Amino acid sequence: MSDLHDHTDDLKIVGKRYYGRWLSALVVLLCVVAMAHSMINNPRFEWGVIAENFTGESILQGVLMTLQLTAISVVLGFAFGTVLALMRLSSNPVLVGVSWFYTWFFRGVPMLVQLFLWYNIAALYPTISLSIPGLGELWSTQSNALVSPFSAAVIALVMHQSAYAAEIVRAGIQSVSNGQLEAARALGYRPAQIFRHTVLPQAMRAIMPPAGNEIIGQLKTTAVVSVISLQDVLFSAQIIYQRTYEVIPLLLVATLWYLLMTSVLSIGQFYVERYFGRGVTRREKRSLLKSLPGFSAAKAERSVSNG
Repeated sequence: MSDLHDHTDDLKIVGKRYYGRWLSALVVLLCVVAMAHSMINNPRFEWGVIAENFTGESILQGVLMTLQLTAISVVLGFAFGTVLALMRLSSNPVLVGVSWFYTWFFRGVPMLVQLFLWYNIAALYPTISLSIPGLGELWSTQSNALVSPFSAAVIALVMHQSAYAAEIVRAGIQSVSNGQLEAARALGYRPAQIFRHTVLPQAMRAIMPPAGNEIIGQLKTTAVVSVISLQDVLFSAQIIYQRTYEVIPLLLVATLWYLLMTSVLSIGQFYVERYFGRGVTRREKRSLLKSLPGFSAAKAERSVSNG
């Protein structure tokens, strides 16, 4: 027995070798290096032109316009979408029908078509007026004066965003179980208190992931406003390359700005999701690094090998 025990002590634990994993990683890494080498050494990319225009005044104005359109459309879109979601969940068939039709229509019509319709609304209604029977016309103005390119873009973006936001909010509210509502009623909560203290905190966990994706998508959707000559970041790049004929470098400037803005929004989305997901599980507090693909697997692998 002593000899067997001595032989057991000499045994070494050898970790499993993942040859396929290392081979696939090597192939992908070689492809990435080759692509990076091609981009850096290809003179047609004109990195000097990109660096020169990246913080140009016109480009920065376009970035501010893009952020402004995104913020306005997201805030108003989700506010109006929440109203539509509550209408859809109402027991009033008229409210349900109106909410369903609105969502069906604005989700079915492409964003670019909506933008053109609002931009050319004067063809349908040359004047917009407010009248009260018995008192006559109280206010009137020309549609062209009221609906500028900026206001047409805002209206189209808000209408488009609210239709998608309504479905996201509705799904989040319906994810809360009836047992939670019955428990709140048993405690004597009023309907407003039930919604604020019971439904909303739990619904936000289901709402935030798709809402974050929708906000990022909305930022990119604002690029369509360039077709009505509204100076967003894409239109600013177009103005410059129409003058200098440096098409690819200016399009790459716009691309880098979109990547930067969406990356910031993605980081913000992670922390907002973590805030609303607190208390759901007792696991350790997540960090942005730990959420990266492969981090948790590598950590588990190290713990097995150490054990």
